[in-house]
Amino acid sequence: MIKLKLLWRYMKHHPGSFLLNLLCTLATLAVAGVLVLVVGYIVVMGVPNLTPSLFSLHYNSDNVSLLPALLNTIIMTVLSLAIAVPLGVGGAIYLAEYASKDNKLVKIVRVTAETLSGIPSILYGLFGMMFFVTTLKWSYSLLAGGMTLAIMILPLILRTTEEALLSIPDSYREGSFGLGAGRLRTVIRIVLPPAGSGILAGIILAIGRVVGETAALMYTAGTVADLPKGLMSSGRTLAVHMYVLSGEALHVKEAYATAVVLLVIVVGMNTLSSYIAKRLTRG
Repeated sequence: MIKLKLLWRYMKHHPGSFLLNLLCTLATLAVAGVLVLVVGYIVVMGVPNLTPSLFSLHYNSDNVSLLPALLNTIIMTVLSLAIAVPLGVGGAIYLAEYASKDNKLVKIVRVTAETLSGIPSILYGLFGMMFFVTTLKWSYSLLAGGMTLAIMILPLILRTTEEALLSIPDSYREGSFGLGAGRLRTVIRIVLPPAGSGILAGIILAIGRVVGETAALMYTAGTVADLPKGLMSSGRTLAVHMYVLSGEALHVKEAYATAVVLLVIVVGMNTLSSYIAKRLTRG
């Protein structure tokens, strides 16, 4: 009863704050409800269909194994990150720490990165098919798919890393310069460690986009369900595997099971990133 009186008094004297608080609470509950609904639906539909045959070493029309697609996903993720992360982080360090604020090149790169971030993935796929598959004659291959994905996630890593670096107060840099440290030492020892969590967040977002990508890979890496024989061999990732299975009326249950595996991978990545971010912050 006392709580209701306090609530009524709060509503009477602060109607705007109460309304905003109510709207934010409803929005939070709506987001949580949607998340629970999506995850719950995938788990209920997919977990009963997880069978040992889905993890067979070789794919055939009977077991529709997802293990080859899982290995292809790992290879594709590592390959694209190995190309995009050094370029993205290095470019962001130059834009934030070395280039002058009035530099026209900086403005052009930022506008270009923001523009590329909004391009649909299928356009990246068409570019990859015309350039890597056709012009360079790489055919449908993991290398063509990895290069295409690297170009796709490069703007994301560049922008998130730059924002993380710009969020570090200038007093850190000034203190380091005042103690006689050079710019390179200041960037490596003073700026990068506190910005590590933000950089990691961008990399995790990039991994999520790579793992969930389908359109770009169907035009560059192909849909072959075999084990990878090399970077020049064609292969499908888990997302492409799920897309292909969902289009076949005979393997819808296996598609749900693949979705569960994808969900576990995403949750595992988020958990690992949170742990690493906490360690970096403490360090």
